Amino acid sequence: MPLAATFPATLMTKDGVRIDAAHTPSRGDAGLGIVLAHGFTGSWRDATTRRIAHVLSGYGGVVAFDFRGHGRSGGLTTVGDAEVLDIAAAVGHARSIGYGRVATLGFSMGAAVAVRHAALHGGTDGVVAVSGPARWYYRGTRPMRQVHWAIEKAPGRLAARLVKRTRIRSIPWDPVPLAPHEAAARVSPVPFLIVHGDADTFFPLEHAHQLYEAAREPKELWIEPGYGHAESSATPDLIRRIGRWISHLPRLTDRPPSLDRRDVPDAAERTVPE
Repeated sequence: MPLAATFPATLMTKDGVRIDAAHTPSRGDAGLGIVLAHGFTGSWRDATTRRIAHVLSGYGGVVAFDFRGHGRSGGLTTVGDAEVLDIAAAVGHARSIGYGRVATLGFSMGAAVAVRHAALHGGTDGVVAVSGPARWYYRGTRPMRQVHWAIEKAPGRLAARLVKRTRIRSIPWDPVPLAPHEAAARVSPVPFLIVHGDADTFFPLEHAHQLYEAAREPKELWIEPGYGHAESSATPDLIRRIGRWISHLPRLTDRPPSLDRRDVPDAAERTVPE
């Protein structure tokens, strides 16, 4: 089946990083935009992500993009910190091309960034976190120990650059950014959907439960039987259900900013050295 047409775009973040993006126009609600955020080492150009964007475009227009340090975007990845500025640029682009309601949908690292963006920046009408971590530095599974090797060790960073086209910043976080479960407490009053598989080999279900318990209403938790991790395991049926959930979101962004969402000092608010 042919995929819906996409139109490339180049975005610029607040700290001056060029972001490679694409817009898939809505085949459903013309006023609904969905910002699609991939996982670590992913890209909007990956076949799996493009299929997800195609399914979602049946519900709203999709703005997909490569995080900094990934694919054709500039800069270096900070693995979840400064990436909130990348989502902010994508949300701004969705608004600029006419979408009145905008939701963010992130997978794995993208889920953590979407939650942190909602807490620190706001300006969206819904947040969906799929296969996301609740906390940083988790090494409880073999895949996550491999991820930490790729991030923390020079040979790992070289392998990520050569094999996955992912350029990782070697400078450790200082300070450590707001953790996803801490950010989850600040998403309300924006509707928040957490989706996690009971067969996730990266982050066990405790992460989904920690996010859900930290969040305030309105919130939902979907535990998906047999679902593994992130984009590669997501079925068209799951993406359609997420699309339907997003399509029923009320428009919230005309409201005054929540008194609970203030400008929180965070490493992502600074220019990140490359």
